[in-house]
Amino acid sequence: MSDSEPHLSDADALSSACRALAARHPVFAGLIGRNGVPPLWRREASYATIVRLVLEQQVSLASATAAYARLIRRVGDVTPEAILSSTDAQLRADGFSRQKAGYVRDIARAVVDGSFDPVAVAGDRVGAMSALLALRGVGPWTASCYALFVIGEPDVWPTGDRALHVAVGRAFELASVPTTEEAEAMAMVWSPYRSAAARMLWHDYLGGAAYTVPEDAGFL
Repeated sequence: MSDSEPHLSDADALSSACRALAARHPVFAGLIGRNGVPPLWRREASYATIVRLVLEQQVSLASATAAYARLIRRVGDVTPEAILSSTDAQLRADGFSRQKAGYVRDIARAVVDGSFDPVAVAGDRVGAMSALLALRGVGPWTASCYALFVIGEPDVWPTGDRALHVAVGRAFELASVPTTEEAEAMAMVWSPYRSAAARMLWHDYLGGAAYTVPEDAGFL
């Protein structure tokens, strides 16, 4: 990531990026004409956001939201200390798989020992991705989503996102849902506006103009 590109930090910046993308690519012009500008979908720079993203890995948003709600009801604030003091049985009851429980614990230890700071990494646009990917349990999708929703990076593509693949297939009237590799190749053409493209496609997948952001979805 480059620190020379402007953040998508507010609705005006997102609108400008979406309209610039639409001016270059007719499919996105159709999306913005049908749905308008998508939500900004910002999240806070915090350990809790990373926990939520881990829960969202490879499951439906509804399932992850329900698991996160159970976690909050049990611990209140989602902090490293709260996770480290939780038992395996408690985390399983919340909705964590054994693997995901291990991930959030390892990340909690990194925050506690000072080797990872989720707030500081949000201010380091050049080093953010490498710092995130160094964490066990944080792969390209999770790191990209943190960069997109928290840092406001303008040109990231959440690799392997099934909803995006379905949305791409529908928007471009493809014969089948594109593979991860095919979707990434298509997204390269939309640079330097891939973050806007992802938001527009997610928005369309979720219902477009009829969609409203759920209060419990974890967005600011």
